[in-house]
Amino acid sequence: MAKPRDAARGIRCAIYTRKSTEEGLEQSFNSLDAQREACAAYILSQRHEGWTLVPDYYDDGGYSGGNMDRPALKALLDEVAAGRVDVIVVYKVDRLTRSLSDFARIVDVLDKAGASFVSVTQSFNTTSSMGRLTLNVLLSFAQFEREVTGERIRDKIAASKAKGMWMGGPVPLGYRLENRVLHIEPIEAELIRHIFQRYLDLGSGRLVVAELDRDGHRSKARINRHGRAYGRQPISRGALYAILQNRLYIGEVVYKEHIYPGQHAPIIDIETFEAVQSRIALGRNERRLGTKAACPSLLAGLLWDGRGRRMTPSHAVKQHKRYRYYVSQTESHDDVTTPAWRISASELEALVVDEIKAAISAAPQNAVARCTINSDALEVLRDRCGAAIDTLSSSSIAQQRNCLLDLIRRIDIGDGTLAVGFSLEAIDPHLAGEQVREVTINMVRTGRQTKIVIPPPTTQSAKPNPSLLKLIAQAFVARAEMDKGGSFLEIAARLGCGREYLADLLRASYLSPAIIKAILEGRQPPDLSRKQLMQTSRIPLDWRGQETMFGFG
Repeated sequence: MAKPRDAARGIRCAIYTRKSTEEGLEQSFNSLDAQREACAAYILSQRHEGWTLVPDYYDDGGYSGGNMDRPALKALLDEVAAGRVDVIVVYKVDRLTRSLSDFARIVDVLDKAGASFVSVTQSFNTTSSMGRLTLNVLLSFAQFEREVTGERIRDKIAASKAKGMWMGGPVPLGYRLENRVLHIEPIEAELIRHIFQRYLDLGSGRLVVAELDRDGHRSKARINRHGRAYGRQPISRGALYAILQNRLYIGEVVYKEHIYPGQHAPIIDIETFEAVQSRIALGRNERRLGTKAACPSLLAGLLWDGRGRRMTPSHAVKQHKRYRYYVSQTESHDDVTTPAWRISASELEALVVDEIKAAISAAPQNAVARCTINSDALEVLRDRCGAAIDTLSSSSIAQQRNCLLDLIRRIDIGDGTLAVGFSLEAIDPHLAGEQVREVTINMVRTGRQTKIVIPPPTTQSAKPNPSLLKLIAQAFVARAEMDKGGSFLEIAARLGCGREYLADLLRASYLSPAIIKAILEGRQPPDLSRKQLMQTSRIPLDWRGQETMFGFG
């Protein structure tokens, strides 16, 4: 619903002008000036209606009418929404927009503010159905003209690229532009050759970037369209790899998927360029498989937690031993009530590998049950499944990870389940189709983190926890020393510990026989820790209360 207009205030008009290119804008009287002059004259002719021109200019020189990403238009619409402009005056409708969908958005803004727009060279009344039809026809032709012009420009660029011509853009390092043709810049070309050779020598983009920075090499100095200088910055890794993979340096021009001989001279010979591409591909594969990592993580890039956050590899070192984890990636704005999740990497990886191996083992039988395979293909399928299981059972982390990346689509860890989404199509086409295997897991909150504990499979023999076994042994040694007599301090001195630690040990020695037996047999709750047994000051005296406190029974 339009807002009522204050008649005493008059009708405040803003002129909007636009030109698609910057060509001619440097002239003293350009296309934008001509549009503004015609619009100002029209506003002056309507002064008897109370029309007044606002002093601000809204000019978009060098901006397409195919979208609304224009600074002056955004500022003008903000003024309209704020109630400071009543009418937008344009020379022609296509100066405002050349898109029907964008025009609908603009009209929506105008309607909410009780504003309107006027085209000084096209007379129509949008309050009638015929006027709205006329406007839509005009905009349809404007959009058609824009799309046809874009197609012609793309066709011209494609034809020029096919002839090996340089079609504009930032001039690459190593060349200079003369008469729209690239010519070799000797000093910069020598730097390009040096970059290619050093990458082959070092085999690492990081090392090459550090060396270039140390030697004082910088990016190309440039001037933008506004006349401001930029560039002359340290060469980043992204810029380095853009240089190393740019076929322009071997005298070629690339357009989409096509490669054409260029009209410019090459800086790098084809043998060096291909050697660099092979080394880049090798490095990319090494990063994908983690072959150079000290402790590769099999599931990197495949894990998400129950809050939809990606889980990435992490580790901690304690007493010279590395402990690997997968940890949720939290943001600074995350709620403190949803802390990071953490899971032991080795346990999770073993579980996922076992689940995938189980799915592969069952695949031939499932294919037979579905009647989708004949006897000859079944033998081939069994051989391929056996080879995949052998790969997942091998000691090579790179081979295991490569196999898992081909099979697993995504692993989601929820509040009680772990879902492994995968497809076995990479093993055999008869196994096409997405599958999901779910495993029950336990969630344990410790401090500000949530640890995920994977219960051992029921078919797997239980393994005692070495840390808990050591605690039970120390507790009974302390109790035996107490039976020998002596003061608390003397007993602590004989054991080489403090009084508080001795008290903790003695408390642990009075755990119920059922708890002690379960610890010795490895049947304790998976989240039970030495710290819980040692630092719980109020352990119940009755055994049933102890078993309830620590999760037994």
